[in-house]
Amino acid sequence: MIDRYALPAMKNIWQEENKYKIWLEIELLACEALFQLKKINKDAIENIKKNAHYSLTRIQEIEKITQHDVLAFTTAVGENLGKYSRYFHQGLTSSDILDTSLALELKQSAEIIIEDIERLIRVLKEKALEHKYTLMVGRTHGVHAEPITLGFKFALWFSEMQRNLERIKRAKEEISYGKISGAVGTFAHLDPYVEEYVCKELSLKPAKISNQIIQRDRHAYYMTTLALVASSLEKIATEIRSLQRTEIYEVEEKFAIGQKGSSAMPHKRNPIICERVCGLSRVVRANAITAMENVNLWNERDISHSSAERIIIPDSNMLIDYMLQKFTNLITNLNIYPEHMKQNLEKTKGLIFSQKIMLELTKRGLSREEAYKIVQNISMQVWQGQADFKALLLENAEVGQYLTKSEIEECFDYQTYLRNIDLIFTRVFGQS
Repeated sequence: MIDRYALPAMKNIWQEENKYKIWLEIELLACEALFQLKKINKDAIENIKKNAHYSLTRIQEIEKITQHDVLAFTTAVGENLGKYSRYFHQGLTSSDILDTSLALELKQSAEIIIEDIERLIRVLKEKALEHKYTLMVGRTHGVHAEPITLGFKFALWFSEMQRNLERIKRAKEEISYGKISGAVGTFAHLDPYVEEYVCKELSLKPAKISNQIIQRDRHAYYMTTLALVASSLEKIATEIRSLQRTEIYEVEEKFAIGQKGSSAMPHKRNPIICERVCGLSRVVRANAITAMENVNLWNERDISHSSAERIIIPDSNMLIDYMLQKFTNLITNLNIYPEHMKQNLEKTKGLIFSQKIMLELTKRGLSREEAYKIVQNISMQVWQGQADFKALLLENAEVGQYLTKSEIEECFDYQTYLRNIDLIFTRVFGQS
């Protein structure tokens, strides 16, 4: 954790007050390093520490003229330093301040996102354990497949979010690099010790090599990680939206007292948070594409990345923080309807046991192709509404040659589909 700054809320990290606070800290640390190198004297460092301050209004006034934010900042501070202003920003270039500051802001943001993901993971685990044996139908292509449990579904999401947690931790390390190496990064006017000192004090690492900027592959890595987190949230949100459909209605976003679903239809209860998450995830992914475009810059630097980053980086961090908080609350309060799950399990009149019947026929000597054909022909009759699957099996002479009535009955046992749930949960959650 960063010692020099109490971790602010995500929205505060990206406000100008926090940015200028970090800029001043970097400049003062650079002056401290110069003092240790005996490049500036004791009077100078004491004066600078005492009088280095600024007003946002004055920075804005200067920037209107200079059209340069860092110059406006250094000028505003320098006005308070008198003759010692010559030591402020000595040997530094704007990107030393901008990129080191950005690294710190991203590290602060990553800390919040890590906490957000950890909270969601805890909730997903609680739901998985609570509904470990809550039977529901599994679906592929939107069509009934075989039974699973709701806890199994939560465990799958838990495991994916664990991977996202590890990814954001790696992304935090990837982005936690500063640079204080001057124009084009050669330390021509600055001792490398200054960079080492500043980065150490900020709990950053000095880049092994940079030109005028920290290379943007690091930022692209971070932003694509946020895009993966957003995509996972969208995936879960889409599944909840699907299961909330009226004809399924197995789970549902909590609908608060006084909440309205439609201006026209009073009966509506819509999955608005899930839909919001799906929409915002598209923005985060689009921002990641821009971040990858920013990797390619002219020569030792240009600023084509800068204008885009001022939008995409704060927006994506704030959106992910918002989405994770909203989604954790959604999962915590999710309405779950096991009775509807049971009704849906029975909706296809036993067809979800078709593979079990086919496999039992192969155990009696039929080829897989022969068994598949028999079971499929009977299944098609069920789809046509002629009877339920078990009844047709029991009256089918060809099936009767291989399976007794009791053997057919045994195939329609839901416990078959639960026998490895404990093993799967142990693999996901550990022995406990």
